[in-house]
Amino acid sequence: MDIALLVKAAIMGIVEGLTEFLPISSTGHLILAGALLGFDDEKAKVFDIAIQTGAIFAVILVYWQKLRDTIVALPSSKQAQQFALNVFIAFVPAVLLGLLFGKAIKEHLFTPVVVASTFIIGAFIILWAERRQQKNPAVARIHDVESMTPMDAMKVGLAQCFAMIPGTSRSGATIIGGMLLGLSRKAATDFSFYLAIPTLIGAGAYSLYKDRALLAWSDAPMFCVGLVFSFISAWLCIRWLLSYIATHSFVGFAYYRIAFGVLVLLTDWSGMVRWAA
Repeated sequence: MDIALLVKAAIMGIVEGLTEFLPISSTGHLILAGALLGFDDEKAKVFDIAIQTGAIFAVILVYWQKLRDTIVALPSSKQAQQFALNVFIAFVPAVLLGLLFGKAIKEHLFTPVVVASTFIIGAFIILWAERRQQKNPAVARIHDVESMTPMDAMKVGLAQCFAMIPGTSRSGATIIGGMLLGLSRKAATDFSFYLAIPTLIGAGAYSLYKDRALLAWSDAPMFCVGLVFSFISAWLCIRWLLSYIATHSFVGFAYYRIAFGVLVLLTDWSGMVRWAA
């Protein structure tokens, strides 16, 4: 057993769990961490997507009561049926656009300039969304996910599609997009978590199936370690974030994104990270 490889898998799992649900792009952080650790070959790219499942288990644990109640009530409750339908409606656009344009996006948009630009542009969108709700709290017309309509869900699903652009952040696209579309910070964050369940499980399963030829049973310990550490760090991060947004805005993350965008350019210029790989 390669202990060094398992340590790298643990570190990558921690990075995934800590960044997946914050509006700062887990993909960008995984690329940087993988480059610094020498963990950035083709198998590592499959690993990065697969361990998202560990982070999703954390979401399921934190929201278990709501998810269980919804599943139990599905046959008889219109509210439960509407909630499930909204999640499905929001999930569909990313699936369709991902299948149609995913390959082209990876081939043409994964450049240092694009990644850095989306980090920085995303930061200013966060600042705009926060200032907008601060100046006029009435724009947040939806304060819980149960009040969302299918059209609201479709709009958030379309916002999620922007996350296919490298450096955007899936959580950032859905949370900030939701806020701009009339959801409160809490409602947008909750719905982003619920939407993550089918989105990330689907992405992980598809990646494992598509690139199964790269994998062997000997890789199982590496994947298990990554999943476990992704789960633990994501669980801690989700609980912290839900507490944080009760009294804070996302402005701090905006400034972090600007700093990270500059870091992308510097690491690419120095040759430290292969962002276009």
